Amino acid sequence: MNKHINLLPFSHLFSTMASLSVKPGQRFTLPDWQNNSILISADAEQQRYNSHHIRQEGRALRNETGNQAKWDEHNSRTQLKDRITTVDRWRETLARCLTDLDLEIDALTKVKEAAENAIQAKNLCLDVAIECLTFRESRRDIDVVRDPVEEELLREVKVIEKTKKELQQRVDDAFRQLCLLKEIRQQLSMDHRHKVEALELDRQCVSFNPTSGNISFKVNPTRIPYGTTALREWEQYTQCNKERADAEMKASVDLRGAITLTIAQTNNELDAQRVATEFALRKRMRDMEAALSELRWQEQNTLEEIAEMEEDIRQLEEEIRKRTLDLKVAHTRLETRTYRPHMELCRDQAQYGLTDEVQQLEEIIRALQQKRTESQNALDALYRQLHRIQTDIGYKTNSLQLDNKCMDTRKKLVVPVEKFDPEVDAVNRTRNLPRSSQLELA
Repeated sequence: MNKHINLLPFSHLFSTMASLSVKPGQRFTLPDWQNNSILISADAEQQRYNSHHIRQEGRALRNETGNQAKWDEHNSRTQLKDRITTVDRWRETLARCLTDLDLEIDALTKVKEAAENAIQAKNLCLDVAIECLTFRESRRDIDVVRDPVEEELLREVKVIEKTKKELQQRVDDAFRQLCLLKEIRQQLSMDHRHKVEALELDRQCVSFNPTSGNISFKVNPTRIPYGTTALREWEQYTQCNKERADAEMKASVDLRGAITLTIAQTNNELDAQRVATEFALRKRMRDMEAALSELRWQEQNTLEEIAEMEEDIRQLEEEIRKRTLDLKVAHTRLETRTYRPHMELCRDQAQYGLTDEVQQLEEIIRALQQKRTESQNALDALYRQLHRIQTDIGYKTNSLQLDNKCMDTRKKLVVPVEKFDPEVDAVNRTRNLPRSSQLELA
């Protein structure tokens, strides 16, 4: 310490002593001096003790806060990683659910299209049935009959309308279910997207460290942002979305089964009715052909009978002509014998014979004329009957042709539906039905 003391010049020393001598200060006693030295030493010891204590406390605090900070950071990092694991697990669950939803939406869409195609096919069946009914409206006279074919065709129209209504109901159900599936898919997609964003943010938080370049103080970082939800609400929200998606997919699977069953049932019902209609139509055609065969046989026999009757009438007329000539001969003989003279004009056997002959011939001629009249009446009746037979043959031939047209028209039903392009919509369509008095669809 003495090394640092600068020696003052003697002149300064003498001047100082001179000044002190002029203005003497307070004089301390030697004990005061000693006490002062002891006090200074004690204070120094105390300050060094206090400083040492504070240094030890500071070291302990550094160790404690360092460990606490490391533990808190480790705990925060662990919780972030756990949160990332939880959110990622839900993200994967939602991703699988979205994939299942897409598959179910696609499957339900295909089944809905199959139902719409079935309605389209029913439209063709309905057009064919109505066309057959329209054809059969061209039957004439006695052939306009309410036969089993017409009853089956009317029943077929009712079956088609009923099946179309059932299928349309299924299409409407599928449309509503698709809307629900797409709605929940949109909600799941938004939830999935939010979880992806949350994962990116939490992974970014995990990557932060004291040496990161983008760390800084923030204003009120411990605030609770608006819209913050509780953990239980978060779990319930995602769980409810997942459960609703599962419920809608289950409902969609059940609906697909119901639609498939409805399509099969309606096809079977319509096929059975179609078979019944065609069976009745074929039977009616066979009956019509048998009736035509019978009528043609009657026509042939009637024509033969007419020919024979006309020949008999000709022979009757020839016989009448001959008998008329015979009668003329008898008349002439009788008239000639009236010119016998005097007693020769007697009624002899010849006269009686001629008289009998005239009477007999007149009776014969009257009988022949009567028979000719009867034969002519019979011939007229035969001609009327022939006209009736031929007219009925025309009616039945027309009916058979119409039924053949029906059979040809119904061949469309065995051609694949996609080869037909109906001109009207599959759901909303207008048709020109035959007269209600003839169809009686109610």
